Amino acid sequence: MKVIFKQDVKGKGKKDEVKDVSDGYARNYLLKYNLAVEANKANLKALEAKKNKEKQREQEELDQAKQLKETLANLEVKLTAKSGDKGRLFGSITNKQIAEELKKSHQIKIDKRKIELDEPIRSLGYTNVPVKLHPEVTGTIRVHVEEA
Repeated sequence: MKVIFKQDVKGKGKKDEVKDVSDGYARNYLLKYNLAVEANKANLKALEAKKNKEKQREQEELDQAKQLKETLANLEVKLTAKSGDKGRLFGSITNKQIAEELKKSHQIKIDKRKIELDEPIRSLGYTNVPVKLHPEVTGTIRVHVEEA
């Protein structure tokens, strides 16, 4: 009997997978515990529609990430910090501070974990900071650190 799995079943199949299993196993276990549905025309059509909708949603996310990348390329985030001689900061500028300033001054909310700062900024001046917007899209924010 062909079934469409609703959930992952260890050793048998993954969610949304269509597979051939024995009739008894399908009727007595998979269908009984609502782990799968029979693969008839209506259910297969519904599965195809679900996959198409998921693909469309992923494409929209990718387009939004590309649009945000364009926006970030034209922005500059200004932060102030106390510094000593030769432009070295007493503290450092972290990805959390960059994310907060981006939200406060430009109304763009980006999770601090997506800002890929190898080590905190410890000097005055301009720094280009990469931002992971999507698995396929990486943008750049220009950060300007000024004397307080």
